[in-house]
Amino acid sequence: MVIPSRLAEYLVAAMVIILAPGPSVLFVIARAIAWGRKTAVFTVAGNVTGAFCLSVFVALGLGPILQRSDLAYTAVQWGGGLYLMYLGVDAIRHRKTHAADMTNQGDFAPGVFRSMRDGFWVGALNPKGVVFFAAVLPQFIDRERGSITAQLILLGAIFAALAFISDGSWGMLAGTARAWLAKDSSRLEKLRATGGAIMIALGVSVLVLANVSG
Repeated sequence: MVIPSRLAEYLVAAMVIILAPGPSVLFVIARAIAWGRKTAVFTVAGNVTGAFCLSVFVALGLGPILQRSDLAYTAVQWGGGLYLMYLGVDAIRHRKTHAADMTNQGDFAPGVFRSMRDGFWVGALNPKGVVFFAAVLPQFIDRERGSITAQLILLGAIFAALAFISDGSWGMLAGTARAWLAKDSSRLEKLRATGGAIMIALGVSVLVLANVSG
């Protein structure tokens, strides 16, 4: 298997996007606030499984195209960077609505299967994940060494492992501090706004790299 030469740089970029409080992190925190750490951890397990499936889906469709076309590679970078910025602005604009949703999860805790199932679909349909796998991740592969699809899948698996550790920590922390977080919605609003700012910054960096490489 080809190991990308920029793996260390990729780990830094992956952790930045994972730590940014996007849909998956906020969903886990919401579950932790409503029903505690156990539900949050099973939600994370389903979430990262969905994220990995998404990465494989993107890799199988995108890998062969990127291997053949420089134009497609550049287009993916620009489209992904702009969309990340859009997601960041949207997160900041609607932070109050998102904060309210996080404290309104219902009265009955879901079981293990439902927690994993719900987490899976949030991970598999996460727009931040789609953009990362399609636009950011390809910047760290070695196109000249071939096996692009395999490289993309490997990086996707690494992303899922890091996300399990990070999102699980978010869930455990939020489950422990659930009363403190739920007491003041402004805390959740600031969390969402911070995630939006990080996504905007990451989108800008993608566009800068695309311009440099172009």
